Amino acid sequence: MIATTDHPCFRQPNSEHILLCRYMDFTKFVFLISTKSLFFCRAGLLGDPFEGSYSKANVKLRPYVYKDLEQDQFIKMANQMPNFAKWIREWTYVNCWHANEYESAAMWDLYGKTNHAVAIVTDYKTLKAILPEKVYLGLVNYIDYEKEWLPEGNTFYAFMHKTKSFEHEREVRAVIQEFPSGDNKIAVGKKNQINGIKIEVDVNVLIKKIYVSPVTQDWIVELTKEVAKKIGIIAPVQKSKLYSSPVF
Repeated sequence: MIATTDHPCFRQPNSEHILLCRYMDFTKFVFLISTKSLFFCRAGLLGDPFEGSYSKANVKLRPYVYKDLEQDQFIKMANQMPNFAKWIREWTYVNCWHANEYESAAMWDLYGKTNHAVAIVTDYKTLKAILPEKVYLGLVNYIDYEKEWLPEGNTFYAFMHKTKSFEHEREVRAVIQEFPSGDNKIAVGKKNQINGIKIEVDVNVLIKKIYVSPVTQDWIVELTKEVAKKIGIIAPVQKSKLYSSPVF
C-alpha cells in the first residue's frame, strides 16, 4: 500500500522527510479520527473557480504548439477542451496538505477560521506510505497564468498547477481520478452524484502531532485531548504556541 509518485505530473520533494500540516475545523478533525479516513473532495467543490483550468498563455500558444494538426482537427480540439476540462473537475478528488517546517499563521487564518481549529502534523514519507496506489501524490507547481504555458496531454496537469497567488500555500496534493465508463469507454458528460471519496488510513501512523488553534481557550484544548484519547489517538495534543507571549 503506497501512493503513486513516479508520474510525470507529480513533482517530488527533495526530501521525503518534509513536514506536512493539514489545517481544519474541529468537526472535520473528529470526522477524520472517528472514521479513520482522509476525505478527498471533488475538485469542483473546493471553492477555487480556477481548479482544473488552463492558463491564458495556453489559449494564445496552442496554435503554435499544435501547428502540425490539420486546421479542422485543431478547431475541434480547441472547442472541446473547455467543456472537457470542466467535466473532469467532477471526477477528480483532492486532499491537500501544507509543506512547512513550521506552523503557518496564514494557514491558521485561511483554514482554521474559528478558535476551534485543529492542525494535524505528519511527514511526506508517512503520507505516501499509508495511501493506496490509486492515489497520486506530489507538489503543486505555481505559475503565472497570464504568461506561462501549463503542460497539456494529461488530465492531471491542470490539477497540479495553481496561480502564483497561492504560492504561500506550499501545497502537497494527493489526487484521485476515477472517470465513469460506459460501452467500454469514458462516459464523458455523466454527472457525479457524490461530493468526495473517503480513503481509510491508519490514523495513529499518519498523525505525529496535533495542534489546537493558537487563539483557542484552554477548555477547547482539553476537550480535543479527551476526544482524541477516547477514539484511541496516541499523538500528543497541544495548543499552538504561534501567538505565545513575546519577549521584550
